[in-house]
Amino acid sequence: MQSHAQQLPIPAPVPVVVVGGGLAGLSAALYLARAGQSVVVYEQAQTLGGRARTQEKGGFFFNQGPHALYRAGAGSRVLAELGIDYTGKQPVAQGVAIYKDAAHPFPYSPLDVLTTPLFSWPEKVTFALLAARLGSGSIRPAPTLSYADWVATASSHQTVRDFLLALARVATYTNDPERVSAAAVVEQIRLALTANVLYLDGGWQGLVDGLRRAGADAGVRFVTDSRVVGLRLDASGAVTGLHLADGQTQEAGAVILTGSPQSVGEIVGPERMPVTPPPVRAAVLDVALRRLPDPTALFALSLDQPLYFSVHSASAQLAPAGGALLHVAKYLPTGESDGEADERLLTSLLDRVQPGWQAELIERRFLPHLTVTNALVAATDGGMSGRVDVDGLGIPGLAIAGDWVGPEGMLADAALSSARRAAQHISERLLVYAG
Repeated sequence: MQSHAQQLPIPAPVPVVVVGGGLAGLSAALYLARAGQSVVVYEQAQTLGGRARTQEKGGFFFNQGPHALYRAGAGSRVLAELGIDYTGKQPVAQGVAIYKDAAHPFPYSPLDVLTTPLFSWPEKVTFALLAARLGSGSIRPAPTLSYADWVATASSHQTVRDFLLALARVATYTNDPERVSAAAVVEQIRLALTANVLYLDGGWQGLVDGLRRAGADAGVRFVTDSRVVGLRLDASGAVTGLHLADGQTQEAGAVILTGSPQSVGEIVGPERMPVTPPPVRAAVLDVALRRLPDPTALFALSLDQPLYFSVHSASAQLAPAGGALLHVAKYLPTGESDGEADERLLTSLLDRVQPGWQAELIERRFLPHLTVTNALVAATDGGMSGRVDVDGLGIPGLAIAGDWVGPEGMLADAALSSARRAAQHISERLLVYAG
């Protein structure tokens, strides 16, 4: 990463300002504060956390849709490096694959693959070999190859192809195989197969609270309910501060912007922004029950529809004793979707896997267009390596971070990895000034 040195040394009291109090912003702020910088975080909402916020109601912990932390992903490494503690468990391997309106035992293991009636014998052999290669990392598609094109060459069996497409949806939330990079999807599947994921006790709010406490201990100042609307630049085009919606100006030695491409563009000006792929979205039904009508039905994945069901409280501490917290989701295609029709579809799936659930209902929440990640990882852009990097807007003293930034990871892994890179970029810049 390159550093810019076009100004006089920045006086120590002038802070580094981080815009956005989600996982990326909180992590970047903590890295900078521990490196000795004065740091202020501005968050336009009244509370920190962004999409990682968890709502607690009556002992149930509602994430914003189904959240999972990849145990071998970049995000876990960043959290370990920052010393952020959390607890959780891997999903319980107990569920079904729904295909052509029939439910089959889900093949979690090589033995399951050989015994499930989902696959014919030739399909069992083909899929077992593919799964072994996916887990080993020996399959390395070109980043510019779409996942649909890779699947078309991976097997001649339609059931195997449909299972591979469903694996991609559940691992990446993306329902656009013609556009998403095969290399990015295959890497995400490898992470899932080799180390699985964790559902976190108490929801992802624990990560938010841990990062906030650690930041406060390191001297980070947090300003909530305050919106940044623009940059202040000097004659050379370098950042010297930020303009706030209330008309005030915050002086800054450097700035890290987090959030969506749209929110970053509103601050820097849309003419400075690269064209980014569309966001990845899901329609999600979050449900709290007094008890689970069928304790054996904990997971369902449809192979020929973009549907998912999982009881996260079967693994993590997300519900009071005897209760259940579950998620039903539709991975939305790129473009428009019908929220009312999607809710009916999700309710129908829940009726099928947990009949009688409505008699046990405590709380339900439908999120028709939940943004899962702010930009699809596109094959036409070269996959993850083609995403804009933290210094990619070319403004001295400015870095960006988020789940659409940098060459590493998808979902929260990308947000946390880019936060680390952004903090490093700004630290290197300030060190040049100090020198």
